[in-house]
Amino acid sequence: MTEAPGLESRGTPDAPLRILLVDDHPVVRHGLKAVFAERPDMRVVAEAGDGRAALDALDPGAEEALGVDVVLMDLRMGAGMDGVTAIRGITALEAPTPVLVLTTYDTDADILAAVEAGATGYMLKDAPPDQLCAAVHAAARGRTALAPDVANRLMDRLRSPRPALSSRELEILGLLARGLSNRAISRELFISEATVKTHLVHVFDKLGVDNRTAAITTALQRGIIRVD
Repeated sequence: MTEAPGLESRGTPDAPLRILLVDDHPVVRHGLKAVFAERPDMRVVAEAGDGRAALDALDPGAEEALGVDVVLMDLRMGAGMDGVTAIRGITALEAPTPVLVLTTYDTDADILAAVEAGATGYMLKDAPPDQLCAAVHAAARGRTALAPDVANRLMDRLRSPRPALSSRELEILGLLARGLSNRAISRELFISEATVKTHLVHVFDKLGVDNRTAAITTALQRGIIRVD
């Protein structure tokens, strides 16, 4: 893949990559800053506690526009804007910054949502520092960077003879696992109950089950969804 213009000379001690950390846990951000502080080719230039703060920091119309080469983004951030929504906002900017997801969540639903939103890469928080730094460099150059477990999961989806669940089906299945009724799901997603039922029929068929409880159990066992 062709590198983005202007990045060829970055990622060096003379011109370190500029990183925006987005995570709702100050301790996590502190630990990541410590990792990058040991690298002369990288520098954390800003932090954000949720997706809204990240978008504000990257707003090109702000008085002091923040120059960033890579956004390191968590997915779930308490009551604040979640990572997937923030990624959509960042990729919609006139000059989008590459986003590398760094999270503890490795379900199909989380991975697909982030990738479809426009994430350049997806890493897990247990990644060794050298692996994480290599992923940051790759993301800054527009190259895909995936944790080995994430890459394996995506490959399994491609190789699997079972029909893969769509992002909407995964979303509905996740809400189902949270105990929401069809009516509540329809309100949450702004779709009709009939549409919810149609999606559930497809979900049951793809998972090889015939009821809601079996669908949730199977999805949890396969790591398709996660219940917090």
